Amino acid sequence: MDMIGNKERRGMNFKGLLRRNWLLIATIVSVLLGVGLGVVVREYSSLSYLSKQYFGFPGEILMRMLKLVILPLIISSMITGVAALDSEVSGKIGLRAVIYYFSTTIIAVILGIILVMAIKPGVSQNADHIDRVGTTPNVTTVDTLLDLIRNMFPENLVQACFQQYKTKRKEVEPPNVQAETSTIAPLTTTISAVVENITKEYKLVGSYSDGINVLGLIVFCVAFGLVIGKMGEKGRILLEFFDALNDATMKLVQIIMCYMPVGILFLIAAKIIEVEDWEIFRKMGLYMVTVLSGLAIHSIICLPLIFFVIVRKNPYTFTLGMAQALVTALMISSSSATLPVTFRCAEENNRIDKRITRFVLPVGATINMDGTALYEAVAAIFIAQLNNYALDVGQIVTISITATVASIGAAGVPNAGLVTMVIVLTAVGLPASDVTLIVAVDWLLDRFRTMINVLGDAYGAGIVEKLSKRELERMDLNSDGDVSNPFALEATLDDDECEKKSYVNGGFTVDKTDAISFTETSQF
Repeated sequence: MDMIGNKERRGMNFKGLLRRNWLLIATIVSVLLGVGLGVVVREYSSLSYLSKQYFGFPGEILMRMLKLVILPLIISSMITGVAALDSEVSGKIGLRAVIYYFSTTIIAVILGIILVMAIKPGVSQNADHIDRVGTTPNVTTVDTLLDLIRNMFPENLVQACFQQYKTKRKEVEPPNVQAETSTIAPLTTTISAVVENITKEYKLVGSYSDGINVLGLIVFCVAFGLVIGKMGEKGRILLEFFDALNDATMKLVQIIMCYMPVGILFLIAAKIIEVEDWEIFRKMGLYMVTVLSGLAIHSIICLPLIFFVIVRKNPYTFTLGMAQALVTALMISSSSATLPVTFRCAEENNRIDKRITRFVLPVGATINMDGTALYEAVAAIFIAQLNNYALDVGQIVTISITATVASIGAAGVPNAGLVTMVIVLTAVGLPASDVTLIVAVDWLLDRFRTMINVLGDAYGAGIVEKLSKRELERMDLNSDGDVSNPFALEATLDDDECEKKSYVNGGFTVDKTDAISFTETSQF
């Protein structure tokens, strides 16, 4: 009987495991099927460019659906997350998150520099033997950094939902120089003296490019959330609206995730069919090994070690809880588009406090780019090695600082690292045109570094929650409502005290003028 009971329990445990992780299992299976399907179609049929686009249509639909929920998710989560914390607590949480992001990014850059200097992937190669792909983005360091600040303060909030501001340098045409004419009798001779001005003048011309201005929206939502929190009872209806919007968006995410295995299957198969030159992977093999080994060390040793030292929990169990988000990031190559899945994994699997995830994860998806910073440092020194360009200590330090700052400015969209890569190359005097040498393999490396970016965001949320435990517990003591309904209003009559309480950032101010007492909770 015991043996039968044990078998039944094991069977139930296995079924429970399948039921809890069916989506993750289905996604991994779809990745393997997608690789197989892509190889078979590539090998046994010759598709036209149009047919390749039709083939990848189901994958395109998945990307569009994930991008669809980014906007309501960022706005609702940031506003409710900031409004639920008082300004002092939100300031501390924000500071801890930013310190963590900068620290891990610097560690990633240093790790990348050590690896590329040790492995020397560019020493044994020549730039002439590597095919160039695409064009060089025309960017300048100062203008890009100023555009970053400009985008933090969008002039039109609606436009920020679908466009980013960008400036370009336009050459100013020199004014027409009057020719000097002199007349000598009896002959009339015209002598023209035109002095050329060698220095070219430029002016900045602003334009808008497609893409959500995530940074501007985050800055607005943080300010808006703080203001709502300070409004007290007047701001409660807005707070409830955004909280309901967040819940509704997360339910939409659950529906989208059911379609994810199908979309990912065609997304990965279509990408394999699109790649024309697989020989480039052999030529760039050592460079790819350098980048991937750096990402592996950072994700398997560095980040888990920081997490374990601070949180004192098993980091690999935490990583397993984020598996669905990591696989999604690997396949769709966008940390912003992965954000809905990251929220779900962090809150449901790893039980991170919603007050932390709503505030930390959207910011992390925008400015925490460990993988991108590591990749840019490796790529810059690789290009220097290709050109037999000896870098001194000062230039290596410049690369590390520039890669750190540029990675923060990289939008969480596919291939944004190439634009910031030009900034890093320009900073140390390397030819910006050489960025075209690494474009051919960038689509693959971009997927892996996006996965590391998402993992870094998740670890950051767990670490910030641990460091902010005391403040969160203090807020819990000040509110005794239901956790599942963060902004529920519970009216109670108190004849003895006859107090009137109003909601201010998760707490109450007391006004002894009325017999009605309100208890407001701001837990997530």
